[in-house]
Amino acid sequence: MTFAVDSHVKGLIFDSDGTLVDTMPLHYLAWVETVGRYNAHFPEPLFYELAGVPSDKIVAVLNEKFGYNLDPETIVREKEELFIKKYLPQAQPIAAVVDIARAHKGKMPMAVATGGIPAVVNNALETIGLAGFFDAVVTAIDVEHGKPAPDPFLEAARRIGVAPELCQVFEDSDAGLEGARRAGMVATDVRPWLNGHAK
Repeated sequence: MTFAVDSHVKGLIFDSDGTLVDTMPLHYLAWVETVGRYNAHFPEPLFYELAGVPSDKIVAVLNEKFGYNLDPETIVREKEELFIKKYLPQAQPIAAVVDIARAHKGKMPMAVATGGIPAVVNNALETIGLAGFFDAVVTAIDVEHGKPAPDPFLEAARRIGVAPELCQVFEDSDAGLEGARRAGMVATDVRPWLNGHAK
């Protein structure tokens, strides 16, 4: 099954991790290894529940839930460095979603809206051959409020010059889908077709 772009849509916005790039299991491994250095645990169901949430907020949730005293800045820096160096080179594109982007290149403006930081996002896009492919890339540092707030999507729409109601978002997280809907955009959940396999 392939994804359909709504007929009224004039701009496409894609999440990165878990949508364009099959990185979520790799991110989880990097999280487990990083917090493990501090004798902390990160249950896998909670990780997927927090998909799309900025990394510093994830550390705050771990501290609150389990009584840890992890320093968000330190943990995020160590986790992202580990992810880029050790795990990201293993990442694969999510074919069904990348095919949509390639099919619409030059036909309508496209952006990435992600809760990730620039170094990770840019490396991920480069890994799957999409460096410089999108008209705009909005990351965690570009907005005050991350997903599920609509801010990343509204900023992406602004940068590509398309009204929010004329944008379609491709997302793999509940937080991202909620943010897209709050932005007044068409929200498409890619999870059922992750690399063509129903989940």
